[in-house]
Amino acid sequence: MLQLVVHVGVSGMATAVTLEKCGHNKGYKGLDNCRFCPGSQCCVEDGPESIDSIIDMDAVCKRVTTLGLDVSVTISQDAGRYLCDFTYYTSLYQSHGRSAFVHVPPLGKPYNADQLGRALRAIIEEMLDLLEQSEGKINCCHEH
Repeated sequence: MLQLVVHVGVSGMATAVTLEKCGHNKGYKGLDNCRFCPGSQCCVEDGPESIDSIIDMDAVCKRVTTLGLDVSVTISQDAGRYLCDFTYYTSLYQSHGRSAFVHVPPLGKPYNADQLGRALRAIIEEMLDLLEQSEGKINCCHEH
């Protein structure tokens, strides 16, 4: 059974659709919109420093780029130690790495909703395809 959680967040600094490779546990010092910041400055007490997604973001980026969607797709290893990174790390922790986070630029800067929608659809399809391929390899290896 395939299970994948995909989060999407807007980054005012982004000029491309950005696939985040990992979430970070520590370093949260800024207040969120509700003026909250964890006292421990981390997501999960005694959790690992960072957690990588089981999805090969480099492969997703390469595959989506070859589709010619007129949307730039890139990779990042730092979602920013704010709400996005906090959400991503917590999701990766709870899902044992079966999560993804995609940062998108604000609408119109430079992509419209249709362009972003097509890119996100292609990205999620590629993620699911890669996950299905890796699950097949795992199941194949365990059957012998």
